[in-house]
Amino acid sequence: MLNMQRNLLSVALASAITLTATGVQAQTANEQPDAVDLDTVVVTGIRAGIEGAISTKRDSTSIVEAISAEDIGKLPDVSIAESIARLPGLAAQRVAGRAQVISVRGLSPDFSTTLLNGREMVSTGDNRSVEFDQYPSELVNGVTVYKTPDAALIGQGLSGTIDMQTIRPLSYDGSAVMVGARYQRNSLGDAANSDADGHRINATWIGKFADDTFGVAIGFSRSNSAIQENQVGLYEPWQAIGDGWRPGVPAGTYYSDGIKALRRTGHVDRDGVMATLQFRPSNAWTSTLDLFYSKAEQEDTANQFEVHIGDYNGGFDRLQVTNPVINGNGTFTGGVANNVYPLVRGMYNLREDKINAFGWANEFNVGQATIVADVGYSKAERDELNLENNLQLYPMPQLDSVTLDFSGSGFSQLTPGRDYSDPSTLYLNNTIYGSGYGKTPRVEDELKTFKLAGTFPGGSWFSGIDVGLNYADREKSKRQPEGPIELGAQGPTPIAQDLQYGRVNLGFAGVGYIPSWNVPAAVDRYMTFEPTENEPWLIPKAWTVNEEITTGFVRANLDTEWGSVPVTGNIGVQVQRVDQSSNANIWDGTQPAGQEVRPVEGGKTYTDVLPSLNLAFSFAHEQMLRFAVAQQVARPRVDQMRASLEFGVNPATGRPGGAGGNPELEPWRANAVDLSYEKYFGTKAYVAAAVFYKDLKSYIYTQTRDDYDFSDLVADYVPPPGTQPAQNIGDFTQPMNGEGGRLSGLELTASLPFELFSDTLRGFGVVASASFFDSDIQILDPESASSVGDDPISLPGLSDRVYNWTLYYERNGFEARVNQRRRSDFIGEIGNFAGNRTLRYVVGENITDAQVSYSFGSGSLSGMTLLLQASNLTNESYQTYAGSKDRPLEHIEWGRTLLLGVNYRF
Repeated sequence: MLNMQRNLLSVALASAITLTATGVQAQTANEQPDAVDLDTVVVTGIRAGIEGAISTKRDSTSIVEAISAEDIGKLPDVSIAESIARLPGLAAQRVAGRAQVISVRGLSPDFSTTLLNGREMVSTGDNRSVEFDQYPSELVNGVTVYKTPDAALIGQGLSGTIDMQTIRPLSYDGSAVMVGARYQRNSLGDAANSDADGHRINATWIGKFADDTFGVAIGFSRSNSAIQENQVGLYEPWQAIGDGWRPGVPAGTYYSDGIKALRRTGHVDRDGVMATLQFRPSNAWTSTLDLFYSKAEQEDTANQFEVHIGDYNGGFDRLQVTNPVINGNGTFTGGVANNVYPLVRGMYNLREDKINAFGWANEFNVGQATIVADVGYSKAERDELNLENNLQLYPMPQLDSVTLDFSGSGFSQLTPGRDYSDPSTLYLNNTIYGSGYGKTPRVEDELKTFKLAGTFPGGSWFSGIDVGLNYADREKSKRQPEGPIELGAQGPTPIAQDLQYGRVNLGFAGVGYIPSWNVPAAVDRYMTFEPTENEPWLIPKAWTVNEEITTGFVRANLDTEWGSVPVTGNIGVQVQRVDQSSNANIWDGTQPAGQEVRPVEGGKTYTDVLPSLNLAFSFAHEQMLRFAVAQQVARPRVDQMRASLEFGVNPATGRPGGAGGNPELEPWRANAVDLSYEKYFGTKAYVAAAVFYKDLKSYIYTQTRDDYDFSDLVADYVPPPGTQPAQNIGDFTQPMNGEGGRLSGLELTASLPFELFSDTLRGFGVVASASFFDSDIQILDPESASSVGDDPISLPGLSDRVYNWTLYYERNGFEARVNQRRRSDFIGEIGNFAGNRTLRYVVGENITDAQVSYSFGSGSLSGMTLLLQASNLTNESYQTYAGSKDRPLEHIEWGRTLLLGVNYRF
């Protein structure tokens, strides 16, 4: 498949270069080139979307990539994430089987910024990176990804800026209504209390009134998607064990603490609403009101069988391993674990996300000047309920021997000697592993913005001058009450029959059948759960971060000729003034009983001056050469800016120590240079080759400093009898700004209808890209050492190679397309059991989607489109590992999803 991708791209680029060279030889230097006339008919379907995106890219003064909907409500993906992930140089990371966060140009999602209609958006995640699966593709009319900034681009990221746009009714030709419905089914099938079916419905209406001075666009999308997941996971850390630590396994062997297999079932319901109202009574005034609302509910239950093969075995006979298999890399890959005490666990998750966004822009034309006043507001909320029940064989103890095999490329195997399918033999029990644990995380993110900008006539080289001021006020907070779920006074008990869902099959992992049950109902009936955030280890998980960013800019727009070469672009400067702060509580164990909880806060102000230059040179035969240079910044991760911390005093030495966030963090900063060559064939086709270089002047690392001043925290410390008095200076681990490094890349792109080469291929075409990235930045992340090791790792989100291609056919109403997006191994970011971010090595993915459809162009069915889609056609799994691929962590399959649907436009 990789060779096929390279061949497709090579053929496309070579053909385009040949066409260009032929055209040049046929004309003299003084002749003006004629545009290649491919077709004069109006195109529809995928070609309409491709040509719209090509026009956006060609006409931009910056280096951009673009997506344009074929028609209202007709981007072909479940969420906008899949559509964005198809663009050159971009890649998605999957969560729960869905493309969710986006890496731009080999940098993690933290380095990019997301806008909606030009306004920065909040996130339901713990940080800044937008979770794109919250945005239905039917409500988005286009996306522009700015790979180079300009001074007037507010909220720009370091790797890129992703701007999603909803439709503008007064720019639409006429009025229209689009409705659609799809049935979908997951290939893993029904399980427990959840089926594999789902559906999507959407409707969009565009109306224009009062002689086209007033326009309305309203869109609605609802989806219900099944969650069906098979997973096997090994526990962290994989570590070299000591002599005698695990009887039967030689010292120095890399060994995991345990293994689990689970089946997850559930559903995701998502409702989205978009509305745009435009009023243009005259050319002097245009008022645009944007509203967006998204609500998603994910509810799932995971039924899990797990075995601890590490140090802890419930206090029973010491675990022994017989017939161990050790590979040439010193990794334990199989054997029989004897005297183990397995656990059957039920885990319930309910997550509710809400996003509200409002924007009101007014544009005034005053003589030759244009004034824009724009106000924006967005708020995101996330509420979760995480519950778990632990079931154990009863009466106790009933030990087992489990055969392990981690050596295959598929699911690791754990085959028990006992039968765990009978729910009457499995009891809730407070002993050994406890009866359960729960969490109730909550995240709020609120952003208010105001922008005032003006465009004034230029002179000489400049077509106009833009000046403006933008103010953004953001507050993000997180709370995570949690605690044990205690068994009631009735003592050990099985789950009653009326709470049972039926058995789930873990045969894919060698386990066989285990029970599944209603976890929240079991908690209500048998247990007590009183979450708190006031325990010493929980207080640092609560924090609030505030940012006030005032941005002023001046941009001069170029439109001139240098010699005989037309030149467009812009040159300008942006000045950012940042006032950031954070407040939280800490647990101060040096204080008297009842006074241990203390408030803590911190912050910083600083200014960044960010010049930028974009030049686009237009040569004969629709060739363009673009050059850009800029200074760029990316705001620090929000959770790294938290003021919360934990600390203590070593009673033997009196030296304090601790760990936490850093509200004084400054951003990532970089100097960037871009160069792009583009050859266009009207709006029908293009080829491009782009290179970029980023010199990151700083990077944020988690580091330990040995000169941290704890004076305020230990001022009232009274050493216990027989211990040393507290010192003021100690060790503190926190995110800090450090040295940066180099990031560079090459991006090759081709969008070509095959009729360029032969009229017999009319209707066929390809859109293909290949991106190659390299960086010398090496980071240490102590927080993720158990999964990535203690050695330096590459940048999170960086895949050395990213490929995308779409092969399509469209003619006479029939349309077929196959898309594949592929990325090499990378370091991904996930949430761990504690709810914190951790890094994992992720095996590269190869996701294939396909679609066939037919649109009726005449008769009683005119306007109707029937379609069949398949996502993740090859059932590509998601795999992570701990430093070496023979030390697996997660192996997850989400199945393929088939969709059958109909769209109707009238």
